[in-house]
Amino acid sequence: MRKLIMAMILLLPIVMAQGQVAGVGAERKNYEFANGRWFGGQKFVLKKFYSVGGILTSRRPARVDSAIDLSGKYVIPPFGEAHNHNVAQSSRLDATIRMYLEAGIFYVKNPNSFPRSTAPLVGKINTPRSVDVVFANGGLTASGGHPVGLAERNIARGSWDKADGEGAFYFVIDNRADLDRKWESIIAGRPDFIKTYLLYSEEYARRKNADAYYDWRGLDPALLPEIVRRAHGAGLRVSTHVETAADFHQALAAGADEINHLPGFRPEKNDPANYQDLSRYEISEADARLAARSRVVVVTTIGEVLEVIDKIDGNSPQAPTAKAVRNLLTRNLRLLAKHRVPIAIGSDRFPQTSLPEAMSLHGLGIFDNLTLLKMWCEATPKTIFPNRRIGHLKDGYEASFLVLAGDPVRDFMNVKKIDMRIKQGEVLSLSK
Repeated sequence: MRKLIMAMILLLPIVMAQGQVAGVGAERKNYEFANGRWFGGQKFVLKKFYSVGGILTSRRPARVDSAIDLSGKYVIPPFGEAHNHNVAQSSRLDATIRMYLEAGIFYVKNPNSFPRSTAPLVGKINTPRSVDVVFANGGLTASGGHPVGLAERNIARGSWDKADGEGAFYFVIDNRADLDRKWESIIAGRPDFIKTYLLYSEEYARRKNADAYYDWRGLDPALLPEIVRRAHGAGLRVSTHVETAADFHQALAAGADEINHLPGFRPEKNDPANYQDLSRYEISEADARLAARSRVVVVTTIGEVLEVIDKIDGNSPQAPTAKAVRNLLTRNLRLLAKHRVPIAIGSDRFPQTSLPEAMSLHGLGIFDNLTLLKMWCEATPKTIFPNRRIGHLKDGYEASFLVLAGDPVRDFMNVKKIDMRIKQGEVLSLSK
């Protein structure tokens, strides 16, 4: 009996930690939130909700520990960041978490990481008072493919170890034999999803052994369907990095669940001169229809290029190219919206969050405020945590929401006016 009691004592911290990650555990206060205008997906409705054990309910519980008057303010689900790699640096973790929470972003997707950087984060993220993050671990690419160059540069400058490259930050998959040999290791790392890379796949044969395309190539597109099949068999979704419309098509044909980057989000080799042939980035009508039927989520990541474009003087030699690129991105987004393809907001900008990305999308004038709001607080959290009850303010959903001083459907800038943050039934206080 003494051994059993000791075992239970030793296990208690583990059980408690797991409970916090899942949003359950220590007993929480039951809150009443009165006089709030709650977002129902199309409009705001004045109503009352309760938080019981971190879950929303419209039924009054037997015990209410505290009542909070929202004074007619506007309540929306929290935002998400569908593409960023910045929650993986323990040295600046507190500042990064605060940056996200201040912006009302509770959910983050890291589509390429290595275990050494994420292991120390246990207990510091995925708790009611922090951000919730999913990690892909190492991405699947080809020899000399993206992001091999990034890893090798960091190893060369001494900030990473050699062990952080192959088998950690990336897995080189050049053929079926590589996939057979490495798949068990990929799964053993317990990724939350699988990240794959396609870069100019229409030129795969020409690029695969050419030094000129080092770090500007990716997987053999013929391998992607088998990778997707295995990932789905393991219960994992697949996100695919794309550059061109051909990559976009190959990702769809392979059955990928999410496409990272809108084609045209950057020029080849990051050289604006390579924006000369923009037709290679134009998504076809047929592929937009296929993406809609398959419910494939497209993550934007175009805020950075739009900011660059906006700074170009209208009389400069670069102005015509800037205008053409802006038109291309607008065309692709309009096409996806026309066919109701799910669009998630992600920035892929290490020092920032998805807030500037949302502002850049707003500046394009493609989406009305309601559509953009739903992209950010519904579609984006859903592609990050597809199996959780988040992204809506309904009975049985997690009691996570933002209280805004103004209506974001009338004025989208009100998304910045956050008066209160509630996460899984916890009232967050961001002390100065």
